[in-house]
Amino acid sequence: MKPSADPSRLHQKQIISDFKRLAIAVTLSAFSSLPPANADTKAPPATPNILLILADDLGYGDLACYNPESKIPTPHLDRLAREGLLFTDAHSPATVCTPTRYSILTGRMAFRTGFRSVFTGVGGPCLIEADRPTLPGILRDHDYATALVGKWHVGMTFHDTGGNPIRDGSLAAVKRVDFSRPVTDGPLHRGFDRFFGTVSCPTTDWLYAYMDGDRIPVPPTGMIDRSKLPQHPYSHDCREGMIAPDFDLEQVDEVFLRKSREFLIDHVREKPGKPFFLFHSCQAVHLPSFPAPAFKGKTKAGPHGDFIYQFDSIVGRLMETLAELGVAEHTLVIVSSDNGPELPTVKEMRATHQHDGARPWRGVKRDNWEGGHRVPMIARWPGVVKPGRQSKQTVSLVDLMATAVEITGHELPAGAAGDSVSILPILTGRQPENTALRPYTLQESIRGFSIRSGPWKYLDHRGSGGNNYDNDGHWGAKEFARPESAPEAPGQLYHLERDPGERENLYFKHPEVVERLKRELERLMKAN
Repeated sequence: MKPSADPSRLHQKQIISDFKRLAIAVTLSAFSSLPPANADTKAPPATPNILLILADDLGYGDLACYNPESKIPTPHLDRLAREGLLFTDAHSPATVCTPTRYSILTGRMAFRTGFRSVFTGVGGPCLIEADRPTLPGILRDHDYATALVGKWHVGMTFHDTGGNPIRDGSLAAVKRVDFSRPVTDGPLHRGFDRFFGTVSCPTTDWLYAYMDGDRIPVPPTGMIDRSKLPQHPYSHDCREGMIAPDFDLEQVDEVFLRKSREFLIDHVREKPGKPFFLFHSCQAVHLPSFPAPAFKGKTKAGPHGDFIYQFDSIVGRLMETLAELGVAEHTLVIVSSDNGPELPTVKEMRATHQHDGARPWRGVKRDNWEGGHRVPMIARWPGVVKPGRQSKQTVSLVDLMATAVEITGHELPAGAAGDSVSILPILTGRQPENTALRPYTLQESIRGFSIRSGPWKYLDHRGSGGNNYDNDGHWGAKEFARPESAPEAPGQLYHLERDPGERENLYFKHPEVVERLKRELERLMKAN
């Protein structure tokens, strides 16, 4: 089906002409009134800088601005919410890392590639097709400098000593890599000018090493000694693996922060009139929870609480850097998470610290229930986003691509970002809160799909679609199980306004809604 046949795409086309001139005019007006940061600062770019900060496994209930019962202080994120727009119905397009990141970078749901899992080690090839337009690529085409710092996790191709591509995500594959050879399908080949980070999960995986550009300058030399790592309930998600001499698992996010600051400083000094797109992709707060030494014991919520506090500090220090460089007032900052909080984290935090990172939702990471994909999302854009607002509009991180492209004053290339809808009308305040921008919103898990339409949510499967709550497993998931109100139903239907906890399955009570959402789900899955 052509993109123009999708109602959400038609709706996007309708709003582009209405809001494009408005957004640019408002932005330029805001920029023109700003005083220069110093005598040497040139005029700001005609389109805003964009800073996307993505946490890993940060829950909706982890932030004080979302959860008044949070046990963790998050002053910088709370301030960002006061100065910007807080979304209460924002979603990751998937319930795990890799597919969400693919969707952010392409504006396209990852299941359309046929891959719905996550990469490990040096597994590849890159999930993003070589000829597919990407968010950084399109922004670079429109004069943005683009950089990614942190976790990539969308796959890339390493080679062995014979030059053969490695297609294996195991520890054995890491040991076969010829680290003198560059990768040919990493971030630099998918739209980023600069990249510093890790191939997959920084402190969880078979490879513990930093990548700079298209290769790993300091390769791993031996196996990690896990006996020397911190030992606590949040430290058990660290695989046996190869580690580089310069890789300190407690300093990863501080290294990422330093590299992002270096990019910002270098860019503003060398190209002050050129806009930038910086994707700061954190390790925090993915297990294992290894906060940097400076943050240990800073909260009363244990190591994971300290780690969330460190993430809040990272946001604050990036905002300080923007202010010091004189670019904060013409930078769109978006902070969010790639999915909901991890199951063992939620379990331990509830029991030990009376803190619920999934509050008030059912489910956690991997699940198609709300706790698996409803995520915090805050946007700050001085002069455009009115401070202190909240939006109940249903939005998805897959929408970031269409939004960023519209902000530049351009349109998406034909066939690109078919699942992405620009949320610029929400940012500018022109979209009425009682009129849905997105007629339908789709989420994927490893074992199923869910679709939203207003208050209605349909899941095309039984159970969570992710975690197995029928047995304890190694994470003790069974204690989270709830009795199903319609155990014979092949799917699930919930009315989230009346039942935000997804307790009453209305599958048999509203068959007409089930049929409508099933049809729309089937249509969307075939759309592009």
